[in-house]
Amino acid sequence: MTTEPAALTGELQQDLHALYKRLHQAPELSMAEHATAALITDRMQGLGWETFGCGGTGVVAILRNGDGPVVGFRADTDALPVAEDTGLDYASTVRATLPDGTEVPVMHACGHDTHVTAAVGAATLLTENREDWSGTLVFIFQPGEETSEGAAAMVADGLWDRAPKPEVVYGQHVWPGRAGQVEITSGPAMAMADSWKVTVVGRGGHGSRPEDTVDPVLLAAHMVVRIQSVVSREVPAQQSAVVTVASFHAGLKENIIPATAEFTVNVRNLDPDVRETVLASLARVIRAEAEASGGPEPRIEELYTFPLLVNEPQETGELQAALSAVLGADNVLERPARMGSEDFGTLPDAIGAPGVYWFFGGMPDEVVDGDAPVPSNHSAFFAPVIEPTLTTGVRAAYTAILSKVAGDRR
Repeated sequence: MTTEPAALTGELQQDLHALYKRLHQAPELSMAEHATAALITDRMQGLGWETFGCGGTGVVAILRNGDGPVVGFRADTDALPVAEDTGLDYASTVRATLPDGTEVPVMHACGHDTHVTAAVGAATLLTENREDWSGTLVFIFQPGEETSEGAAAMVADGLWDRAPKPEVVYGQHVWPGRAGQVEITSGPAMAMADSWKVTVVGRGGHGSRPEDTVDPVLLAAHMVVRIQSVVSREVPAQQSAVVTVASFHAGLKENIIPATAEFTVNVRNLDPDVRETVLASLARVIRAEAEASGGPEPRIEELYTFPLLVNEPQETGELQAALSAVLGADNVLERPARMGSEDFGTLPDAIGAPGVYWFFGGMPDEVVDGDAPVPSNHSAFFAPVIEPTLTTGVRAAYTAILSKVAGDRR
């Protein structure tokens, strides 16, 4: 028996394309995915799956099909505060409000609309081919991945008390690789991440009399420059870390020295000991620069933290073999760990189950092989080509799940 039915074209494919475009045009920010959750619930109930809400705007869908393994599959649902500039006829024009009241444009700039669509497609095939497998499937449509809130919120809301506990949890992510290909990593696969907001307190005054002030702009600028030396001078060359300052805000007028300045810092690494070293060094540098300038101690606020994502090696090897048999060995690539971060690991870690997470490409050959930079996730230009991206996502998810529940029927 083949590991997939010949049902990825025609009516199902057209339906998935329409679903994808609908999701892409209606993105919602993290932990505010109300319409998305309602749409997912409607689709999964229409397939005959049990559903319940979890973790605010999360949705859990369960399909029981006799005795056999319990397998989990996760798809994230949230979008980003990015103004879309793809030029697509189904581009997002949505605007929404952040928790602090700021109005922002919203876009599925990380491809989570692709994840939801592929999960619904795989669920449809599994529903239509129940004679080929037995067991229980738990699909987790998770909110708030971008802020690392969602997985923890679902676990705290009793996810694994209310749903059967899987023996393995799978997940996948579209990225700017070659459409039709899958990339997988064994062991540590995605970095830990920590983000801080640093408020630098000075003493404001007139721009003509800086001697009467403690200039927080100059002070914060010194901090930003100095913390970039932490990786190059305090992390061993055989190890890795990334420190990024991506926002800096201060002042309202060119001749008024403000009382405060604010910036954010993002730290990523693959080793818990390196993490502790870098975070401690950043805090030391930030506080020391304030003291050197005669300012009070800055306020350091943790915005979020992501866990290390580890793919269990044995499960990863079995999955790689299954994907290679369906997609072709040339289309299943081994890759080193990425410095991007994910909260996926929170879900299997909460019950001590193995997890496996992989990437599937979303860019056509002419983009990957072209001279121009390939738009990355979180870019205003990130636009996965619909096919073969969606079909690959569906086939990968379906193959992974079936590899566990088909048993002797394969």
